[in-house]
Amino acid sequence: MSDLLYKNISNSINLSQEDFNHFMKPFEYRKFKKKEVVLKEGNYCNFEGFVLNGCFKIYYLNENGFEQTLYFAVEGWWITDIDSLINNVPSILNIEALEDSEVLMISKKDKEHLYETMPQIEKLFRVMNQKSSVALQRRILSLTGKTADKRYLEFLEKYPGLEQRLTQQQVASYLGITHEFLSKIRKKIL
Repeated sequence: MSDLLYKNISNSINLSQEDFNHFMKPFEYRKFKKKEVVLKEGNYCNFEGFVLNGCFKIYYLNENGFEQTLYFAVEGWWITDIDSLINNVPSILNIEALEDSEVLMISKKDKEHLYETMPQIEKLFRVMNQKSSVALQRRILSLTGKTADKRYLEFLEKYPGLEQRLTQQQVASYLGITHEFLSKIRKKIL
């Protein structure tokens, strides 16, 4: 169960098995059913979760009441609302399981304790936050500067095989287009 997390961490830092075991202690194993909401807009986010199995969508409702998907979190990805977690403000995001899923959850308090007792963990999360910032920058540049066709191709590259696990509406929400327009793009590309 923790092998995936160990591999994920090993991309950023080196941890002995003993240190990894210490790191794992505060994590709580949780299961979420399909359509179960992990975080609802207006609530406070006090966790980070590492996806072991399954798929989540992280989204908000725009001013017209339409879902705008920020990203999908699949195996090996993390889920949280970083703004709510860091700044202790109500979340504007929703996190929902799209499949039956398994997650390792850590509270903000437990994560802070790990920072104090294991300095290399602070480095781990700093590196992860840097990678997340790069991904966010790339997502913004893609949304503001690329055609829907190119965004769709990027989606297929970034999330190989995920399209088969999602509805056309969910993919369209991620791309910022209607599902009708997505159908046209798919026909054109195929």
